[in-house]
Amino acid sequence: MTFAAPAAFADTAPVSPSGAPAAAKQQNRAALNNASPNARSATWAAGTRAYLVITAPGDTSAVRSAIASNGGTVFSSFDAIGVIVAHSTSGTFASTMRGVSGVQKVGATRTSDVPADAYSPALPANPAQSAAPSTEPVRSDMTQIKADQAWAVNPGSASVKVGILDTGVDDQHQDLAPNFNAADSVSCAYGKPDTRAGAWRDVDQHGTHVAGTVAAAKNGKGAIGVAPGVKISSVRIAEPGSTLFFAENTVCGLVWAGDHGFKVTNNSYYTDPWQFNCPNNLDQAAILEGVGRAQAYAESKGSLQVAAAGNANYDLANKTTDTSSPNDSTPVTRNITNDCLDIPAELPGVVTVAANGTNGSSKASFSNFGRDVIEVSAPGESVYSTVPGGKYSSLSGTSMASPHVAGVAALLASANPGYTPADIRAKLGEQATDLACPSDSRCTGTTAKNSFFGEGRVDALKAVGTTPPPGKYFENTADVAIADNTTVESAITVSGVTGNAPATLKVGVDIKHTYIGDLKVDLVAPDGSVYTLHNRSGGGTDNIAQTYTVNASSEVANGTWKLRVNDNANADTGRIDAWNLTF
Repeated sequence: MTFAAPAAFADTAPVSPSGAPAAAKQQNRAALNNASPNARSATWAAGTRAYLVITAPGDTSAVRSAIASNGGTVFSSFDAIGVIVAHSTSGTFASTMRGVSGVQKVGATRTSDVPADAYSPALPANPAQSAAPSTEPVRSDMTQIKADQAWAVNPGSASVKVGILDTGVDDQHQDLAPNFNAADSVSCAYGKPDTRAGAWRDVDQHGTHVAGTVAAAKNGKGAIGVAPGVKISSVRIAEPGSTLFFAENTVCGLVWAGDHGFKVTNNSYYTDPWQFNCPNNLDQAAILEGVGRAQAYAESKGSLQVAAAGNANYDLANKTTDTSSPNDSTPVTRNITNDCLDIPAELPGVVTVAANGTNGSSKASFSNFGRDVIEVSAPGESVYSTVPGGKYSSLSGTSMASPHVAGVAALLASANPGYTPADIRAKLGEQATDLACPSDSRCTGTTAKNSFFGEGRVDALKAVGTTPPPGKYFENTADVAIADNTTVESAITVSGVTGNAPATLKVGVDIKHTYIGDLKVDLVAPDGSVYTLHNRSGGGTDNIAQTYTVNASSEVANGTWKLRVNDNANADTGRIDAWNLTF
C-alpha cells in the first residue's frame, strides 16, 4: 500500500498504518463565475501577503478603491458574498483597512508570503498514462456501504455533477475520463478562477484518489466509484509545492461550486494555515466569515458540501489545544475552545464525516470524533482508488471516507432530482446503518447516534431504493440554452414500450434558470398533445429540479417526446440541464 502524502496536507491527509498523521497537513450570478472584472493585480514582490476583506454583499467598488488607496491591490473579488481577496506588502494594511467605512472584517489568510506563481501560474503536468488493468474487483469498502448492490438499481445520473475540491484531478486517467466534466473544472489556487485547459490537474495524488472513490467508471478497469454514473469536476484549491488550501482558495472553490450547478462537493482538507479558526482572533474571524459566506452561497445554489473530519484522533466536541498551527510557517501551541472551528467541516450545513476501520464497523484509529459534530461515517482505511498516470493505490484517512459519503449523496440526488441540500443531508443520516459504541469511554451517545459514527455508516442501496424503479427509463442530458423570450425544446425518443403511456408517467426535470417565474414548461407527446408541468410560478426562485406525474394514458408510448420551455421575460436566462421519462 502507498501512504505518500505531501508535507502540507491537513489532518485529512492519508495516514501511516499506525494511524498517526502522515504529515502536519494536508458570485450574484455570472459575476461570480470569475473574479470581478475590476480586479487588478500588481507585479509580485517579496513580502506580499494575502487578506480577506469582508464587506456587504453586492457593490464592492468603494471598498476595492479603498484597498488601492491604502497600500493594497485587489487580486480577486466575489461581490455576491462581499469577499475581496487583497494583496499587500504593508505590515499595517490589515489594521488600516479595519478602519475604513464599509469594511466589516479584514484578516491575513497566511503567515507566509504569497508565492510568485500566483501572478503567472504554471500549468500542472499532464502525466503519461499507464496501461489499463484488465480486472475490476469489487472492494470491501464498496460492499460495506452496499454500493455494489446500488449499481444494479441506479449507478447515478449523468445530470448530477460532483465537485472535487482538492489537489486537482488527472482527467486523462482511464477510470476517470469517461465521467470527467472539463467544462466546469477550474483551478482556484491563490483565490482566483483559472479556467485554462488543464489548470485543474493534480499537483499531488490526493484529489485523483478522492475522485475515483466518488465516480470511477464501471468499465472493467481497475476500480469502481460509489456513483459510477455521475459526472465529476475538478476544482483545484491546493497550491503547487506546498499543497496547502488557503482560505481564499476555498472561497473561490465554493463560489465556483454554487455557480456551476454542483449538486455535491467533496472537501477532504481543512482550510490552512490554521487547523482551527478562532473568532477572537481578528485574522481568523475574517477567515471564518469569508469561508462561511462562500459555503452558505454554494448551499443556496443547491450544492451540498461533504467534508472530512480529520485524522488527529481528536475530540472536536471538546477542544483544548492546537499544536499544529500555523502550518505554513512555525506551529505554536495555543489554547482553544469549541468556538474555534475546523473549516469547512464544522460550518453549518456541511456533512462532517468520520472514518471506519477496515472491518466497516469500528472507528479508524486516526479518525477525529465528536458528539453532535460527526454526522455519518464511511470506510477510510486501505481504500483502493485512482492516482495520476493511470495508476491505482491504497490510501487511508478521513480524506478517503468523505468521498464515499459524497458518492452516496450523489446517488440520492440521482434518485431524487428535487432534493435540496438539506434533504440529502437528512437522508444520509436517516438511511445510515447504526453502529454501536465500542468499549471506549470517549464514545458517548446511543447506537443510533454517537460521537464516533454520528448516525452511522452510510448506505448506498437505501439511497437509490432497494428495487429498480418500475417501467422503462429514458433520459436526455444534453444542455439546451434558454435565452430571453424564446421557446426551446429537448427531445427523447422512446422505443420498446408496449401500448400506451401510463397514467402515472414520471417526468423528471432539471432546469438551471434564475427567476423561474419567467418560465412555462410543457411535456409534448408524440402526437403533439401538450401537458403543462410548470406555468410561470415560483417568482424569483432559481432552478427547477422536480419530478412531475402526468396522466398520459391516452398517448402511444413509443415515439418522440419533447420538453418545451418558454421564457417570457428579459434579464434571466438558463438551460435545460437534463430531463427524463419513466414509463
